[in-house]
Amino acid sequence: MTSTEGDKLILRGLMFHGYHGVHQEEKKLGQKFLIDIDAWMDLRAPGQSDNMADTVSYTDIYRIAKHIVEGPSQNLLESVAQLIATTTLNNHSQISAVRVVVGKPHVAVPGPLDYLGIEIIRYRTIDMPL
Repeated sequence: MTSTEGDKLILRGLMFHGYHGVHQEEKKLGQKFLIDIDAWMDLRAPGQSDNMADTVSYTDIYRIAKHIVEGPSQNLLESVAQLIATTTLNNHSQISAVRVVVGKPHVAVPGPLDYLGIEIIRYRTIDMPL
């Protein structure tokens, strides 16, 4: 299996309002979603060149997540995460793997929590064959 060790871009605590879920009220009222993303790529070249052209902009990945979470409704968090992961891999060939966490902080459970959610890891060599 492809490794998720080494250099990576890190995006933490992204918050967007979306309309995802299986219940009608989730699709109508929407809710806040929390997103964390790790994108593995070799950062040696930008580390030495100090040139933005040698890396992937955090804002590009942020925009992908924002577009998907604020976009068309999905039933499952798994679908939201999959769209973020595959779009990131499709748009940025330098990225070898991506980890996406999608959390829902406002869920109807009897007790305190930060959020409930899912985490996926997708690899270019396995999930995005040439």
